[in-house]
Amino acid sequence: MQFLVQSAKQIRCTWLVVFLACSGWVSSPLVAGAQGTRTLPDFTDLVELVGPSVVNIRTIEKVATRAPSANGPSDADEEMQELFKKFFGVPFPGNPGAPNAPRQPRPNRNAPQEEEQPKGVGSGFILSADGLIMTNAHVVEGADQVLVTLPDKREFKAKIIGSDKRTDVAVVKIEATGLPAVRIGDVGRLKVGEWVMAIGSPFGFENTVTAGIVSAKQRDTGEFVSFIQTDVAINPGNSGGPLINMRGEVIGINSQIYSRSGGFMGISFAIPIDEAVRVSDQLRLNGRVQRGRLGIQIGPVSKELAESMGLSKAQGALVQNVEANSPAEKAGLEAGDIITKVDGKLVEKSIDLPRFVGGIKPGTKSLLGVLRRGVNKDISVTVGEFEAEKKVAATTPTEKAPAASAFAALGLSLSDLSESAKRELKVRLGVRVDQAVEAAARAGLREGDVILQLANVEIHSVKDFESAFAKLDKTKPTAVLFKRGDWSQYAIIRPGK
Repeated sequence: MQFLVQSAKQIRCTWLVVFLACSGWVSSPLVAGAQGTRTLPDFTDLVELVGPSVVNIRTIEKVATRAPSANGPSDADEEMQELFKKFFGVPFPGNPGAPNAPRQPRPNRNAPQEEEQPKGVGSGFILSADGLIMTNAHVVEGADQVLVTLPDKREFKAKIIGSDKRTDVAVVKIEATGLPAVRIGDVGRLKVGEWVMAIGSPFGFENTVTAGIVSAKQRDTGEFVSFIQTDVAINPGNSGGPLINMRGEVIGINSQIYSRSGGFMGISFAIPIDEAVRVSDQLRLNGRVQRGRLGIQIGPVSKELAESMGLSKAQGALVQNVEANSPAEKAGLEAGDIITKVDGKLVEKSIDLPRFVGGIKPGTKSLLGVLRRGVNKDISVTVGEFEAEKKVAATTPTEKAPAASAFAALGLSLSDLSESAKRELKVRLGVRVDQAVEAAARAGLREGDVILQLANVEIHSVKDFESAFAKLDKTKPTAVLFKRGDWSQYAIIRPGK
């Protein structure tokens, strides 16, 4: 009986050790893997190493105010004077309108006055010993004055060297020397699940340390940046502060949170430091960032489209529109092309394309891998410089040609385009959709669309469409490239569904 009691105690003790070890409270050979005993990390050395390089950033803006009333009566004073005169028949005592009162100039109350007011609080970190500091663009945006406070409480006025909204990176400069600069890490070595730490000024509380793990890499939330996702506590004021690995290296800039309440909810995003450094280098040299552009609008490649185009999986970027006189048009790119590679780099998702091209210096020749009507080809293009997108005016409706035909299986009624209609629509081929019902309507086609291709076959007339349609397997989905306004895109029509 005594043996059984001792065994039970030993079992309970063993399970307690396992529980505590799995929770990270103790180390035990029971949970040691191939890499040895694992314990919770100690961040104290990292704080001592990186903490002196993290700064608090305050911004000030000048706000227009009304002129003060010290030199003359306010609107309220004038109302009181009128009431006093009305009931007592004499001016209000001691006011400028009283007898023998010195006459004072009437101020212009509409003249604007400027008053300095706090705008926001953020964080940053020292890039170089001579005072270059990196932060977020949104931290310094619209600021008339930027104040930087070092951990030793010294405060400096900072000059904005450059700011890039698209990546949310900014560089400011203070006049100081001998500052402790951070060490830059290698984002390529970063692994999901590893510990990371943040230092910043959440809600204005300077030198606040929080920690967590890397939740995901290459999270798509922006056009030119794929973020590092963590569960490190990030709140307003942390923006611009460093994300630090266990080697004491900066591997990101804390930039965004996902929140429904405005506060931290367990998901935060950091700009990878390699991209941030590339942007900061350009800001320091040119004051702005130069990005490559092709002059196209793109969209994702769906699974159905990939199958109909002969792709093994849904990847690449679908060219929906090619701008006139753009690098893409000069290189021969067409609406309906699927760009699969840029200088040998695989375009996994459509969002990859602007990042790849944006990183190419304008004026450089680049080789694009393109799938066109089921055939792979290489197209050389001289990359242009990125500029703000232009709004494209909507085109007017086409002229109706007398010829018409109906295709019951697809739910389409079509007509030829006249030459004047093609010029107006800026197309060299295509047929007009006069009616789209059933399968065609379910696929998203509608009256006024211009069909350019059917199953990778160019369509110049209704006869071309009939010929291509006759060769189709009517039981399988069909890819139709069409143009609507200035956009070209694919529709997948499923006959009989």
